[in-house]
Amino acid sequence: MKKQQVSPKVLDFLKRLQQNNDRDWFNDHKNEFKVIESGVKKVYKQLFEMLNQHDEVDSTKLFRIYRDVRFSKDKSPYKTHFGGSFHRKKPELRGGYYLHIQPNNESFIATGFWEPSKEDLFRIRKEFEFDDHEMRKILSNNNFKEVWGNFVGDELKTAPKGFDKEHPAIDLIRKKQYIFTKTYTDNQVTSNDFVEDVNASFKVVRPFFNYMSEVLTTNLNGESLI
Repeated sequence: MKKQQVSPKVLDFLKRLQQNNDRDWFNDHKNEFKVIESGVKKVYKQLFEMLNQHDEVDSTKLFRIYRDVRFSKDKSPYKTHFGGSFHRKKPELRGGYYLHIQPNNESFIATGFWEPSKEDLFRIRKEFEFDDHEMRKILSNNNFKEVWGNFVGDELKTAPKGFDKEHPAIDLIRKKQYIFTKTYTDNQVTSNDFVEDVNASFKVVRPFFNYMSEVLTTNLNGESLI
């Protein structure tokens, strides 16, 4: 497959959409949007294929440009970015990947666990309560730190119910999400090697996914749940 690249026209269109976020303008530029969207889909498709060279990703989804404004104070009808997710093969493989393309140096990739179920979150916390050594080892790896840094996302201000607020792993236990992000400038997004860099960055996260997949498919005795 031909090497895909994010055209500068993508960011240019999104910038203009930011300034003209209304249905009349969008309808007048609908044909231009379709061309832009088609090119972006090819980028996501190529990343999907590249991910499957080192992981098992069973589906990808490019989210629609249209916003759901029913319950939002912001009634702007269109998103001013492209976003898409990549789903690992369930139930044995856990976690997911996300690519967000937005102008003004606001593009980023994210990976991890955005909204773990109540059951999964409890299982993760119990694992860290029991032994956080393996997680610390992953987080302290130099290559991992260079690419992903540390966790971001929501967390409790204190310990979850039933957990000791003085526990040595409370910094991990009180998290509600287990997410890593990496940002990109506009120049990086439109560079020739952007998709390769995203793929390489996602590949670095595999030790974390391997560990979390094992945790979430076993009980505390190490017995398989699938």
